[in-house]
Amino acid sequence: MLLKRPQRPSRAQKAWLRRGLDQPGGKLPLFNREGQEYSSRTIKSCIEQGWAEPWFNNPLKPDWLVCKLTDSGRLIVSLPDAKSDKTRSEVSKNQAQAINGTTQSQISLI
Repeated sequence: MLLKRPQRPSRAQKAWLRRGLDQPGGKLPLFNREGQEYSSRTIKSCIEQGWAEPWFNNPLKPDWLVCKLTDSGRLIVSLPDAKSDKTRSEVSKNQAQAINGTTQSQISLI
């Protein structure tokens, strides 16, 4: 039996999930900040991953998925991105090299 590797949310999924962080009950929006409806594919894949769950049915618009953030959804959006970690470590490395280079040049002047 093959174990499934945990998925990381796409940029679109993460953007949608982050919108629920500051909402009462973790309510996730139906529309993005530009007024466009979020893709049902994005919403359904987040539900399948366990990052969001259906909250209630909307009797006026039954095709709209009203969802809320789950605990695992909160966790996944709070984790740093692998790319940003790499960037941070590269910046730290460059800063260390610059500091070491400055120190060595200062020492050579003595």
